[in-house]
Amino acid sequence: HLTQHQPLDGKAPMMIVEGKGMRVWDATGREYLDAVSGGVWTVNVGYGRETIAKSVYDQLVKMNYFANSAGNVPGGMFAERLIEKMPGLSRVYYSNSGSEANEKGYKLVRQLAALKNGGKKHKILYRDRDYHGTTITALSSTGQLQRKDQYGPFTPGFVEVPHCMAYRSPNGNDADFGVQAAREIEKVILREGPDTVGSLILEPITAGGGVIPPPEGYFETVQEICKEYGVLLHIDEVVCGMGRTGKWFGYQHYDVKPDIVTMAKGVASGYAAISVTATTEALFNEFLHAPSEKMSYFRDISTFGGCAGGPAAALENLRIIEEENLLQNVTEMGEYFMGRFDELQEKHPVIGDVRGVGLFMGLELVKDRQTKEPVDESVTAGVVADCMQQGVMIGRTNRSFETFNNTLCLSPALICTKDDADQIVDAIDSALGKITL
Repeated sequence: HLTQHQPLDGKAPMMIVEGKGMRVWDATGREYLDAVSGGVWTVNVGYGRETIAKSVYDQLVKMNYFANSAGNVPGGMFAERLIEKMPGLSRVYYSNSGSEANEKGYKLVRQLAALKNGGKKHKILYRDRDYHGTTITALSSTGQLQRKDQYGPFTPGFVEVPHCMAYRSPNGNDADFGVQAAREIEKVILREGPDTVGSLILEPITAGGGVIPPPEGYFETVQEICKEYGVLLHIDEVVCGMGRTGKWFGYQHYDVKPDIVTMAKGVASGYAAISVTATTEALFNEFLHAPSEKMSYFRDISTFGGCAGGPAAALENLRIIEEENLLQNVTEMGEYFMGRFDELQEKHPVIGDVRGVGLFMGLELVKDRQTKEPVDESVTAGVVADCMQQGVMIGRTNRSFETFNNTLCLSPALICTKDDADQIVDAIDSALGKITL
């Protein structure tokens, strides 16, 4: 789905047939070091984890599925373990993809508006450059024009706010830029009318939009604004959740207390399909009404939210992260990567910006550092292809923007070692050395 179809006409596509640790093998037997955790930032604890596979197998044999009109044991156990990692949140809803998890959050906002003020406070704000899923409504809340192009008309009631990317902002070097960027959100709330805005959804670190960490003071100010205007804060942790940034969740770097948190990808590292929408007790209580109120509870169900294999895998995935001390490894290896990337930036003028948190990193490529003119996306595609020839898989912004598909993206598994990091950086170094602009 992420490549043009025509070049594959009459040609077999790459087929990955085996994985172990951070390495995968294709159908021809060729080995690759995977620096994108399954292509889309998913296989957090690495390939070939027999204990996860066994946990899923044992659960499926015992009791594979029952709809969420009833519970299941691993679902209850994982919910308890999960909220231990998320102070302030206490309720868990299961589904099977990040898109669906986010739509649950939107449905909470819309139903709450219907119950409390005749549907008026229904608008959902989203940020330029952020991505929230592949369904039509999830795309309605996505700030990437090429991701959305040709799939409209979109769901009404979604309103874009500006991004917080210092590198691409005229005042990005100001000491209070983070506060300034957050105040731009306030301007949108005031323009739309605070009595019409129900929630704001943000990625803690913009992912497919270029790996963009928030500037200092941004989230703290966002939190203040949301409280002032009664706007629910929804954090999309589909990419950053479960350790990718060195904490359990990306928002935990920024002293923020969200009302809704969604997650998928790394929740079970791709060993089973599972996603989560977590909420505060206060939000849950908004739907506690007398049984005679037949339409006032949260009437949502996801078929495969009832699959017991997902939370079984998630429990074992969480245990591995804890017992192997992977959060510390992410922090240490992230610092090591950033040091090596700083060296690359000194060597290669094409690297305009290096950014990231933990094992989630981006290198933005430019024609000129002074003007910051982006390279054509064919350049980043060429770097990715060159690294692939060297046996290293890296990613890039792809079909997101008209102009800014110019960032190399890296998200190796949380088990990454210095040797792995060196192989990844050395491959990029070699590829960049061949660029002619």
